[in-house]
Amino acid sequence: MTSILVSEVGPRDGLQSIDRIMPLAAKKAWIAAEAAAGVREIEVGSFVPASLLPQMADTAELVAFARTLPGLNVVALVPNAKGAMRAVEAGVHGMSIPFSMSETHSLSNVRKSHADMINEIAVIAGLARAADVHFAVSLSTAFGCTIEGPIAEDAVVRLAEAAVKAGAMELSLSDTTGYGNPAQVKRLVRRVKAAVGADMLTTLHLHNTRGLGLANALAGLEEGITTLDASLGGLGGCPYAPGASGNIVTEDLVFMLQAMGIETGINLPKLLMVREILVESLPGESLYGFTPDAGLPLGFIS
Repeated sequence: MTSILVSEVGPRDGLQSIDRIMPLAAKKAWIAAEAAAGVREIEVGSFVPASLLPQMADTAELVAFARTLPGLNVVALVPNAKGAMRAVEAGVHGMSIPFSMSETHSLSNVRKSHADMINEIAVIAGLARAADVHFAVSLSTAFGCTIEGPIAEDAVVRLAEAAVKAGAMELSLSDTTGYGNPAQVKRLVRRVKAAVGADMLTTLHLHNTRGLGLANALAGLEEGITTLDASLGGLGGCPYAPGASGNIVTEDLVFMLQAMGIETGINLPKLLMVREILVESLPGESLYGFTPDAGLPLGFIS
């Protein structure tokens, strides 16, 4: 393992979880600064109705802006086929849909049963293929749900297989509620890969709700995961999963990977400076991270 893709999800997962709306100019500055620091993929927003998440109302404008940044893979979340059509029209390189392994959470989050979601995935897969857009399915609440509690691993495997059969090009496992632990991560990654093929499961989306985010990330790496989602300053959560909070801090994840000798392509000192954009545009908002507080150790080479 010599290289890992760190996918920044803060402009979507982070900003959808706070009440205030970050100005468009500040969002553009954030995205541009991370790209300049070497971040190669950014989830710039989600194509949900502005009436539900006004924080995401300018996503199409952000996609257009982000597409002008050289070498940046521009992705967005879509809740349904209508959102997928808007994402394709906006010009995304890739899009993902959250497919909750907890049916109760699915009904709360996107108002669809598991059967409805499989049908929706099939429709979006057709749109994606026609537009040559990468389409990933995020198996959310895969490690547990704040509404239902534990999720049976057999159910996750079965639904993963159904998503692939419906046309998903890639899968990710998402610890939406911060329930996962390293042993569970290793076991579920192994089981899903065995069911759908190792190349189909590439990504983990982890939360640090109970302090296990980096430990779970390391467990995933040991099972061949090659992409890790993270949010600058640890912003993020799920507005439809009570008690869910705390994405992995991008700055801490990059430090861990680079300290281990794993290449990310990211200039960590530059990344740490991006945090000032959030401090200035979201005054008083809680930001997290040990690395930003402690600084880089003497002799550290980014």
